[in-house]
Amino acid sequence: MDETVKQILEKQMLTVAKAVEDKIDEEISALDRLDLDDIEVLRERRIQQMKKMAEKRNRWISLGHGEYSEISEKDFFAAVKASDRVVCHFYRENWPCKVMDKHLNILAKQHMETRFLKIHAEKSPFLTEKLRIVVLPTLALVKQTKVEDYVVGFDELGGSDDFTTEELEERLSKAQVIFFDGEASSHSLKPTTVKRSVRQSETSNLSDSD
Repeated sequence: MDETVKQILEKQMLTVAKAVEDKIDEEISALDRLDLDDIEVLRERRIQQMKKMAEKRNRWISLGHGEYSEISEKDFFAAVKASDRVVCHFYRENWPCKVMDKHLNILAKQHMETRFLKIHAEKSPFLTEKLRIVVLPTLALVKQTKVEDYVVGFDELGGSDDFTTEELEERLSKAQVIFFDGEASSHSLKPTTVKRSVRQSETSNLSDSD
């Protein structure tokens, strides 16, 4: 390795090490400044936060969160009223919908904050017409009882059925229907509306995603 390059790398490493050391020193110093009363207040605050999260988690479980379940058309409105965030898969018995099922089953277990549902589109004529479901699979992304966005087919997922669960997860996070720590900037992005024109189609025939 060239001596100059070596010196530059060593200098960079020392700079990073110093920054890490300073950060650790700062955190230790902050802890040192806390008296017993401060520590007790922090402990109590943390306990209350944990209790609230446990209560919320239990409520989610009671509503069916944590599972990917099928419901009928008549149960749809009650489901979206009960949960703040819902991902609903309108499907038929075909390969593309089975691919979507696989990913949603995984995400349902990972994202307890959101309810994941599926509805057979052909058995739900009222809903498919009301929501203008044309292409299958379609995911209706619901927040606070309102359908805010759609994922139609696989166009936004690379255009083929070999997309990853993480790609679908990121798309749902952009719509803010799940919380995704893996992409910090995703919560500030606007939901994409590339396929909105599909919603305005006059056709009443359901078609499969390619």
